[in-house]
Amino acid sequence: MTQTDPAVAGTASDTAVTRAEYCVIACAEAWRDAGEILASPMGTVPSIAARLAKLTFSPDLLLTDGEALLIGDVPAVGAPSAVTEGWLPYRKHLTMVMGGRRHVMMGASQIDRFGNQNISCIGDWERPKRQLLGVRGAPVNTLNNPVSYWIPRHSKRVFVEKVDMISGVGHDSAAAAGPSATRFHDLRRVVSDLGVFDFGAADHAMRLVSLHPGVTGEQVREATGFALAMADDVPYTREPTAEELRLIREVVDPRGLREREVRA
Repeated sequence: MTQTDPAVAGTASDTAVTRAEYCVIACAEAWRDAGEILASPMGTVPSIAARLAKLTFSPDLLLTDGEALLIGDVPAVGAPSAVTEGWLPYRKHLTMVMGGRRHVMMGASQIDRFGNQNISCIGDWERPKRQLLGVRGAPVNTLNNPVSYWIPRHSKRVFVEKVDMISGVGHDSAAAAGPSATRFHDLRRVVSDLGVFDFGAADHAMRLVSLHPGVTGEQVREATGFALAMADDVPYTREPTAEELRLIREVVDPRGLREREVRA
């Protein structure tokens, strides 16, 4: 298997781009040209990515303080906002979810080839080995607004043949439930510390669409618990521009929190 060479022109400095920074770029692309919708990033890297997207190619993207306010500035991750644009209590947030005016990037304790996600428990439901977060809002998210996933540790424990419990609804489960489930079902992308994936294979199965530089297709295959669709010539995740690197390193994440979440 071969990969296309990554372009190296236009990087910010002589400092090498890290795996975490490629992950930020890949996650930010989920919100490219999104228009005026609410970004709901879950995790450090997605939070950096949403801010980067707003500062660059998605200026109309709506951000929150993580609680109940729409913010009008783009503070560094972990820093308070200085500009409040609006009030967004839980009931109004749910209205945006049900109306499809949000793109959430969730995590996954397990995810399968069709995008079924589990954040509830590990093991049989009657007697689970581990209790996790619970289903939470995952079903409503996946059936009503665009959804992507961020997985910082790509392994066979996460990318599984079949999830132990369905929290977020995948393509096969939505199809089995019928038109009421498929009408607004929209799984966009999965980003892991190894690469970027979508559901463009046959029957909406997961496929590899780019590798982060330094990663091989064989590494991805070995870390995935199901047969993953991939082309013979998989491109690399695009390089950040000099301005994007500056924004990541100096404006959005000057403390380098991204490097704690992703270790190459």
